[in-house]
Amino acid sequence: MGLTVIEAEFAGACYGVQRALNMADETIKQATPITSLGPLIHNPIVVAKYEQAGISIAEAVSDIKTKSVLVRSHGITPKVREQIDDAGLSVVDATCPYVLRAQKAAQRLGTEHDMLVIVGEKGHPEVDALEAYGMLSGTTVMVVSCADELPNTLSEVVGVVVQTTQTFDALEDVLEGIRERGSEADLAHTICRATRQRQEAASELSKRVDAMVVIGGRNSANTTRLAEICTSEGAKTFHIESWEELRPEWFEGCETVGVTAGASTPQYQIDEVVDTLCGF
Repeated sequence: MGLTVIEAEFAGACYGVQRALNMADETIKQATPITSLGPLIHNPIVVAKYEQAGISIAEAVSDIKTKSVLVRSHGITPKVREQIDDAGLSVVDATCPYVLRAQKAAQRLGTEHDMLVIVGEKGHPEVDALEAYGMLSGTTVMVVSCADELPNTLSEVVGVVVQTTQTFDALEDVLEGIRERGSEADLAHTICRATRQRQEAASELSKRVDAMVVIGGRNSANTTRLAEICTSEGAKTFHIESWEELRPEWFEGCETVGVTAGASTPQYQIDEVVDTLCGF
């Protein structure tokens, strides 16, 4: 008797990612030479597919050889936006609307407070942009992933904005750290609904199965967090990018396997994994 495979209630490509993929598909149909400024999404398999279809990738505006640029779902900094305008490039803006909302919140809170805390992963492209928007007014901006990274002394009121794919546990930890330092947090709650749904569904499913398979790019922050959540619930967890990585021996002694996927994972990749597991 084979494995019983259960797919999480909420898994895979979120609205922002699917919107970016649809925009990329439309660009390919129009046969317009275009360059993505950085990988469109954090999914190497999907990015490679679009490269083969003609969407080249550049890491800097100065490296773009086409007349059009595709802005990825993670968004860009004001400086990069200015560089694109100065270069006279036509823009296809696939920035996730929830990321745009977070950028506006960072800019507002940076204007209203002497100190802005961004709860997120330093160096992530979305967080880089949030940091840049927060600094437009000259306020002090810091990126932290947990309360331990906060300085001992904070301003009386601290603006707080959150990377859209952060966990609620990480946010609450930082908020508690701010309170412990005698400060008040003015929070812009910018964790997107899709992130919360996927995290809660993965957590719930992990408690009911013998093992979990998490599908998505290893460079995807939200996918990595899903794997961390599944592991924290005690499930034997495997983070993969493709069905080809699956091995039957991983599931020896298992009867039920749960499957979830990060927000940058299209449904066809989930289906491939489910079909493979059902064959074990």
